[in-house]
Amino acid sequence: MRQPLILALLALFTGQAAADSYAEHPQADAFVQELVEAGFDADEVRGRLRSAEKQQSILDAIARPAEAKPWFQYRPIFVNRERIELGAVYWDEHETILERVEQELGVDPRVIVAIVGVETRYGRHAGRYRVLDALATLGFDYPPRADFFRSELREFFLLSREEGIDMADALGSYAGAMGHGQFIPSSYRHYAVDFDDDGQRNLWHSPEDILGSVGNYLHVHGWAHGAPVAVRARVEGDSHQTLLEAGVKPSIPAGKLDEYGVSPETGIDPDTRVGLIALKTADGQEYWVVFNNFYVITRYNRSPLYAMAVHQLSRAIAERREQGRVQE
Repeated sequence: MRQPLILALLALFTGQAAADSYAEHPQADAFVQELVEAGFDADEVRGRLRSAEKQQSILDAIARPAEAKPWFQYRPIFVNRERIELGAVYWDEHETILERVEQELGVDPRVIVAIVGVETRYGRHAGRYRVLDALATLGFDYPPRADFFRSELREFFLLSREEGIDMADALGSYAGAMGHGQFIPSSYRHYAVDFDDDGQRNLWHSPEDILGSVGNYLHVHGWAHGAPVAVRARVEGDSHQTLLEAGVKPSIPAGKLDEYGVSPETGIDPDTRVGLIALKTADGQEYWVVFNNFYVITRYNRSPLYAMAVHQLSRAIAERREQGRVQE
């Protein structure tokens, strides 16, 4: 009597495990077919899906991103003494690579260093989740953006084939971003570069590939070397609300800012196109006129808070390096 009961329970639990696997998800067949059409073996794809594990902590994390915080709480996370000091050291360590990126791609070194600093604290926190688990969890169990993350999971399969990445071992963020610069699979495939010429784009272990790829991403999206990013501004009246609603993409010539009650703290060429953002402080709002380079940073991460943190950290790191040179 005992053995049949045990066998029945085992069958029940085994069947439940199979039903819960992503290989059995209602969207799995269509997903597998897409990859079969891209040259993958169906059994291989299903095997990968079967090995992917749902991570509740990923679903919890995506529900409370740091970018949901107000600016006065967000800023200290990324613009602080430790990240500034580490950034100056990181720049010194990789100065030759950064100079090459600047010469070949026209991207300011300080912004590249700041992005790596904000993303992973200069590679110290590049992610603890298996990328496979993260993308499967969000692609099959996060309805608000499931289509996007299933697409990224597909890109991850393609990337693994192209770069020889072990899907079972690759680690990244809760959103499936990888390496020191935190590239999602589609960005990895389209913007990462083999800057050390070893035949592989390695965003975990090659400083040349890491910094060259961040630089290339900004270059492709229109970074202008030496051009401004943002300047503080004062506002009067309510007309500026129209500019705030227009978003971060520069939409008007700077010469028209006064028509909206906006006064930049420094002069701007009247023909330069600009936008306006407001950041919440503990005492109210602060306003910034933003340029195309600010918009380019938001192509890396769409949050204006992120772009401003990168901008301010980049300036602080550059100032810290300059202080060090003066003291020498």
